[in-house]
Amino acid sequence: MTDHLFSFGHGYSAKALTRLLLPQGGWRITGTTRTEEKAGTLRLSGVSPVIWPGGEVDVQLDGVTHLLISAGPNEDGDPVLAKMAGAIARQAPRLKWVGYLSTTGVYGDHQGGWVDESTPLSPSTERGQLRVQAEAAWQLLASEAGFPLHIFRLAGIYGPGRGPFSKVRNGTARRIIKEGQVFSRIHVEDIAQVLAASITSPRAGAIYNLCDDDPAPPEDVIQYAAELLDLPVPPAVDFETADMTPMARSFYAESKKVRNDLIKSELGIRLIYPDYRAGLQALLASEGRSQTR
Repeated sequence: MTDHLFSFGHGYSAKALTRLLLPQGGWRITGTTRTEEKAGTLRLSGVSPVIWPGGEVDVQLDGVTHLLISAGPNEDGDPVLAKMAGAIARQAPRLKWVGYLSTTGVYGDHQGGWVDESTPLSPSTERGQLRVQAEAAWQLLASEAGFPLHIFRLAGIYGPGRGPFSKVRNGTARRIIKEGQVFSRIHVEDIAQVLAASITSPRAGAIYNLCDDDPAPPEDVIQYAAELLDLPVPPAVDFETADMTPMARSFYAESKKVRNDLIKSELGIRLIYPDYRAGLQALLASEGRSQTR
């Protein structure tokens, strides 16, 4: 019997999950996208595309067994729930797994201290507050409709096409220095393997942090990327005087180290890239392989 994953907001992480599931066989994957051009790219990857949101109230969920929600909330709330709550509730008896991709931003600022899944939610940014509200709305619908919701709180995502190398190469990278600042991060392939493991071993109501083993200051990552490329280390710039967009500056409003023990103990995860050094080495090696093809 074929399982059917419907992915709302079929972006970077969902595509990585697709690359894991489709080769296994027994999977049909449908993903939403906003443009016909992107829909064509999805078709080439084996995903059935749906242009959404569109003028329709609902998209068809008949036969869907798994849902993945990557679309983020806005000031009006969660866009999937706004249009699809009724359809999802009607499909609930047939849903084996529902995954909602959230963010570790829901924990707020802990001045470099550790957080885990039991840490109270205290976001200090508007983005984090919207995520807390979206998580609660999904939990409420799951409780009322009776489907197995799983929340995944993602740290900073990197991977192919999303790394520091291009900025280091073109000379635009900077090492922003803010005392005590530390971030957790996660390679997209590790996101995919956690999602796949949860699909295999679902636990309704589960919440998981997705991050690697080595929270680190952002300037250390930039420096290591430069060293791998054998290029000069980008200049250090004090955070207080740095020319940054409001969005970029907002990321520095929170500093914390995120624990990932639960994905290991409950889902049996062994990270492919346990720290940024392993991840950056692999990205650079992958670039080399691509150039020789």
